[in-house]
Amino acid sequence: MSQPNDVAGTAALAICESLLLALNDRGVLPEHEIMGVLTDAAKAHQDVPEDDEKTALHAAVSKLITGIINGGNSVRRP
Repeated sequence: MSQPNDVAGTAALAICESLLLALNDRGVLPEHEIMGVLTDAAKAHQDVPEDDEKTALHAAVSKLITGIINGGNSVRRP
């Protein structure tokens, strides 16, 4: 992946994570709903046909989201 895509992807991830945290902080979405959003996003990238040219990308995306679910949020880690 080229550097501009890495920067854009990292920025998008940080923005989305911050939005999910703000939604939880303000009581708009409870934590279990946020976990559901993340789980749905990971699953959306798991069931990709093996002949898809971006299978490896989808697998990496699913793995990253699953890591976020399992590791907690990166914004508030000490």
